[in-house]
Amino acid sequence: MNHFMDITRKELSVFFSSAVAFIFFGVFLGVTFFIFFWVETFFGRNIADVRPLFEWMPILMIFLSAAITMRMWSEERRSGTLEFLLTSPVLPLQLVLGKFFACLSLVAVALVLTLPLPFTVSFIGPLDWGPVLGGYLATVFLAAAYISIGLFVSARSENQIVSLMITTLVGGLFYAIGSDTLTGLFGTKASEVLKLLGSGSRFESITRGVVDIRDLYFYLSIVGMFLSLNVFELERQRWAGNPSNSLHRQWGLLAALFIANFLTANLWLAPVSQARADITEGNIYSVSDTTRSYLSRLNEPLLIRGYFSAKTHPLLAPLVPRLCDLLKEYAVAGQGRVRVEFIDPIEEPDLEEEAGQKYGIKPVPFQFASKYQSAVVNSYFDILIKYGDQFETLGFSDLIEVKFRSESDLSVDLRNPEYDITRAIKKVLYAYQGAGDLFDNILHPVTFRGYISPDESLPEQLVELKKNLGVLLDELTRKSGGKFSVEIKDPDAAGGSLAKKIESEYGFQPMAASLFSKDTFWFYMVLEGNNRLIQIPLPEDLGKASLDRGIRAGLKRFSKGFLKTIALYTPQPTTAYGLYGSCKRFSLLRNALNGEHAVVSADLKNGMVPEETDLLLIAAPEQLDKKQIFAVDQFLMCGGTVAMATSPFSINLQERLSANKSDSGLMEWLAHHGIDLGEELVLDPQNTAFPIPVERRVAGFVVQETHMIEYPYFVDIRANGMDRQSGITTGIDQVTLNWASPITIDKDKNKDRRVIRLLQSSEQAWTSDSPDIQPDFQTHDRFGFQAGDKRGEQLLAVAVKGRFESYFKNRPFPLTQDKEGKEKTTKKAKTKTDKDEKKKNTPVIDRLIERSPESARIVLFASNSFLSDTVLSLASGGLGTQYLNPVNMVKNTIDWSLEDQGLLSIRGRTHFSRTLLPLNRSAQVFWEYLNYGLAALGLLAVWMTHRWMTARATRHYQSILSVKGVLQ
Repeated sequence: MNHFMDITRKELSVFFSSAVAFIFFGVFLGVTFFIFFWVETFFGRNIADVRPLFEWMPILMIFLSAAITMRMWSEERRSGTLEFLLTSPVLPLQLVLGKFFACLSLVAVALVLTLPLPFTVSFIGPLDWGPVLGGYLATVFLAAAYISIGLFVSARSENQIVSLMITTLVGGLFYAIGSDTLTGLFGTKASEVLKLLGSGSRFESITRGVVDIRDLYFYLSIVGMFLSLNVFELERQRWAGNPSNSLHRQWGLLAALFIANFLTANLWLAPVSQARADITEGNIYSVSDTTRSYLSRLNEPLLIRGYFSAKTHPLLAPLVPRLCDLLKEYAVAGQGRVRVEFIDPIEEPDLEEEAGQKYGIKPVPFQFASKYQSAVVNSYFDILIKYGDQFETLGFSDLIEVKFRSESDLSVDLRNPEYDITRAIKKVLYAYQGAGDLFDNILHPVTFRGYISPDESLPEQLVELKKNLGVLLDELTRKSGGKFSVEIKDPDAAGGSLAKKIESEYGFQPMAASLFSKDTFWFYMVLEGNNRLIQIPLPEDLGKASLDRGIRAGLKRFSKGFLKTIALYTPQPTTAYGLYGSCKRFSLLRNALNGEHAVVSADLKNGMVPEETDLLLIAAPEQLDKKQIFAVDQFLMCGGTVAMATSPFSINLQERLSANKSDSGLMEWLAHHGIDLGEELVLDPQNTAFPIPVERRVAGFVVQETHMIEYPYFVDIRANGMDRQSGITTGIDQVTLNWASPITIDKDKNKDRRVIRLLQSSEQAWTSDSPDIQPDFQTHDRFGFQAGDKRGEQLLAVAVKGRFESYFKNRPFPLTQDKEGKEKTTKKAKTKTDKDEKKKNTPVIDRLIERSPESARIVLFASNSFLSDTVLSLASGGLGTQYLNPVNMVKNTIDWSLEDQGLLSIRGRTHFSRTLLPLNRSAQVFWEYLNYGLAALGLLAVWMTHRWMTARATRHYQSILSVKGVLQ
């Protein structure tokens, strides 16, 4: 051990004894920092990670290791000191290990000098330290592999330059074997084998935050093989020129056995997929507990089949092994209930025909070009999820995220594959269970309570409805297996004590058949269970089928095994001309919600929300009439959740930007519940860029360009402006609210409710009531607007949960009022069909619920446009990638409202939303040069440490000499 340490110290002292060492470190740091900030455009990426540091490390380490090791044995041979070492009492293994750890120590010093980069990123963004630690760990193991190669090559060569070139060549071959350029020339299976042999492909797996024992051992096996060859080479040189004997053959056999064992252990570890550690924050590369819970509910085999072509786009090819590894994790977590298959449809025509005809899976033509060729390849990149007779498919557009850095430079990565796959599993599972028994997934007793008057007090149509209700309840009780019970009571019985109780607790009021009728009655229905209360609305047509749908929809809200239904109100889309288009289209929102829920359109004009609705979502409402407001109000009174995106302004995006006053019809309704929307817009110096057309003259011609400018009406909300307790902002560290209005909460009206301040602007925000939202940079500062004097945080989104009182309490009943008014002004023409006649004869019941249960919720986002297709497309164009954070927040709102935290927790595990704080160019230059300065200080610290250690060793040596002189 002493000899080993002496050799290590000797090599380090030799290396640091000249200025070449510090020049070497300086060049390495300069190249690394240049690549990080300029080649990979760190600030342009706007992602809080240090991936650019490690993406180039497999290549940089080749040259670094070759430069360090080229003189280790070559210099010994050239100077003639190798013979002294070989004939000394030091074992060749100690010589090799001493030089190996000296080289590895030098690499470690070089890596320590790069630490300012991750620390800097952590100050300006939410850095996940797991991939950082994994990156440094992988770099050390990779460097160890390259150093062992360099030492062996140096032992075989007398010339340092030759040693440098051969080491670079061998290291380059190990890297090229698993590179995307080479593996793209082969099929899927062959490319997977090549990636297992490549040093760079193994490195990438660890740097993303997954430490796999197989990857680490791969590097250790290279170290073991080449160090064994190095020891054997030294032994061979010790007895060079002597006749061959059995000892020499034993040395050769021993070296061969060592190499064979190192190689065989790789094959033995290949199928071991559980020996790995996910060190990312939130374990985003491991199957979550939520996924396991969904898989545990499977009663039938679940089929997950990957359709991947051997020939595919070069950017998609590296993603196939990662998807396959994740799908294999599903098979393990399914404990025999999940079957995973991988096929190449082009090689199996029967399965390809089935995929196209039965599942709608078709090949996608991908066009790509390189400096060698330009081609179009039809390939598959799809996943099939099948459970029973239900299935879902995921294509490449569902699984990947594309980010454009320039017209010719784009990056492709998996978006959040576990979320997408588990979402599809949930959908087929719930759809399959929805076709079965309603009570299979209701785990607690549910009681139906009917507060209904006797037949003689009811209108004729309700008497028939009451009979149908009895039939339906008897059928449900019989099928429930004891989980469903029924209680029907007359509120007016026993002196009306029950009537007073339900009026006090639920806000129920006696009904009337018309506005002026004095005969009142009761017909209210509720479901209770597990400390929840769901009110069943009276069907509009008073029909048996509608009543059955309403009761079943209420029961499904007690179950975890059915798709939830979202009623979506959006305005009528208009055709808008100009640069940006209309802000009244919400197809991206609708398509995103359709992936997880059943979405139904609701115009609310009949004064009712669809019976099966679990949550009402209103986007950019316009001039809602009393009947539509009544539908919203009564849905809330039934204990539902009303989520809305609304503002007192609509935005004109045609020739000139302007904000026009817009009456949603809900302002007074919101104010009644203690939520006031200010008739102003919020401006914030912490904002997101906006593409503005700019004209300039070039050689006498007017050229129109689009410039990204700071636009204070696009309020950029970061983690410090978000509520992190409710879960609505889970997985979202940034969201932009466009043209948002300030919200004021009436504390007196909401003192008994839970108020969640979801989104807030920065403390430097101000408000303006000006309709002119076009920036004027000639008149004002860099933002193009007059800054307000009154600065402060502005509330832009809020959630309120608790008991609400109806807006229509002590107001005329809107449905009856509408019908009576029409009858007084004019006579309707005779109906043409029996259906119209029946609808006309259906009475309008004066039924008003005056108070909601505690489960009622209002969620308000104070912007009409932040969910629109136009605004989302603008944001996506500015970022160079699809921007769906506002849509994801709405998804989180739905999960929070329906108390379904499963997919919400998986969505929060995504790692693609980590963005940097907004920095202007001056701040970016400051942080960049701060890293250069810290690196220079690090080099200075290394030099001073070396000088101190050298001086200490010199003093120690001089003291020994003085003692010897005294003794003599």
